Amino acid sequence: MANQRRHRSKQIERVAHDYFGYDDLRPGQEAAIQSVLNRQDTLVVMPTGSGKSAIYQIAAVQLPGPTVVISPLIALQKDQVDAIARQDLGGAAQVNSTIRAGDRQTVFDQLQAGNLEFIFLAPEQFQKPETLEQLQAARPSLFVVDEAHCVSEWGHDFRPDYRRLSTTIESLEHPTILALTATASPTVQQDILEQLGMHAPHVIVQGFDRPNLWLSVERFEDDDEKREALIQKVIKADKPGIIYAATRKRAETVAAALCDRAVSAIPYHAGLNRCDRDAAHTAFMADDVEVIVATTAFGMGVDKPNVRFVFHYDISDSIDAYYQEIGRAGRDGHPASAHLFYNPQDLNLRRFFVGSGQLDQDQVAQVAVTIHNAETPLSLKAVQQQTDLSQTRVLTALNHLEAAGVIETLPTGEFMAGADPPDLNEVLEDAAQAERNHQQFERSRLEMMRGYAEVRDCRREYLLNYFGEKISPPCGACDNCQAGIITEKDDRFEPYALNSRVKHKNWGEGIVMRYEEDKVVVLFDTVGYKTLEVGMALLGGILRSVE
Repeated sequence: MANQRRHRSKQIERVAHDYFGYDDLRPGQEAAIQSVLNRQDTLVVMPTGSGKSAIYQIAAVQLPGPTVVISPLIALQKDQVDAIARQDLGGAAQVNSTIRAGDRQTVFDQLQAGNLEFIFLAPEQFQKPETLEQLQAARPSLFVVDEAHCVSEWGHDFRPDYRRLSTTIESLEHPTILALTATASPTVQQDILEQLGMHAPHVIVQGFDRPNLWLSVERFEDDDEKREALIQKVIKADKPGIIYAATRKRAETVAAALCDRAVSAIPYHAGLNRCDRDAAHTAFMADDVEVIVATTAFGMGVDKPNVRFVFHYDISDSIDAYYQEIGRAGRDGHPASAHLFYNPQDLNLRRFFVGSGQLDQDQVAQVAVTIHNAETPLSLKAVQQQTDLSQTRVLTALNHLEAAGVIETLPTGEFMAGADPPDLNEVLEDAAQAERNHQQFERSRLEMMRGYAEVRDCRREYLLNYFGEKISPPCGACDNCQAGIITEKDDRFEPYALNSRVKHKNWGEGIVMRYEEDKVVVLFDTVGYKTLEVGMALLGGILRSVE
């Protein structure tokens, strides 16, 4: 066995060198590749810029059969296809809404003929029954789920289409699954494993720490003062850089203000047409503009190594989102800055976003009745048309109904009534409770983000604790540590170990995330993040360790 591992390790090194020019693999890469080559379902959580795409590319070269890569963005798919073409790894193509029907069929013909090693798809492509049929004929050996946090309702970028992937995987006779993400708290990691139906998975979590990122927060009570401070900081900062804003209007306003001060800046948001978005993206990537001012519509899959700063004009809605966004700075390993311009009033906008878009019982019932009354299975598009609900609301309702057994998802992606459905009223109440829990969880994540902005302690420790890692401050790379205001921890009473399971009388089980002076922060499975006084938790028997 040891000889076999050494032989495979040398083979991995040879492929990495010959195809990619790598002299050495980064930490975690070889272990992940080994796991995939052993045909073991694998979840890899590595920071942005740590080479996650190389894992599936190096493994795929050594596995028989094609590789399916699920990627949520067309631009990201194209970048990967172009990169594979430059490396001569066996051919790659993408199938998405921009591909004409004839070209689409050509791609599938090449895949079945063995002329393609990689096919890139967005998850919504499985709404077309022929997509699954074509992949079944090709018999893929590896199924890669990029941006895997999108499968989790507890993640920061949940996409309901990702929840249908487990049905697709089983219809393909469960090829080896490789799930990749840059940010996933312990709860999100577990949800990814469950939602994708991963068998005996190997979980590889590489260090989240980015020592070259300087972390800092500046507090304001006035928006005009905040905007001026941002502009002055951008003028003085090394460039290029990214600024994140909460709304389209703010992105455009800040970009215009920077241009007025002779800073080359361009806005980017989902309200722009595709040509303008693509032009903004291309200009920034080519260093034709110094600064891009964007909503969260920009960033996923952006591979630009020389970004010198990521500034947040508005607070993010979660630590997950914030950490992924600042991770786009300093990917070349050189010093970079992550600065938050914090006005407590901005939390109200985020709270409004969290509370909007709630799914109610009537909408869930509407979807259930529509499917049960249909004489034949319905596609997602048909359900949406008959209910007149948005796709997101329909998919969320379908997730609740499928989990309860009210409906079934066919391998074609269509929906039909369950064979032995439970009482619908009970299901609707459960769905409503699940929705309330989810909203409470989202609010608790925003509170954790507020905690980061206001913490009088090491900011790096705060971030890493959130993801289940522990460091000993001072970190030497955040404003609080530089100012010498971090809390002394030598005498602090910590009766519950970090990352250990605990149980609350009312909130059930959770994971201990961090301590703040005489308080403990716990991520509960159903209600999210809660902060409790340690003394009260112990003396009242409210919180106890789970063996």
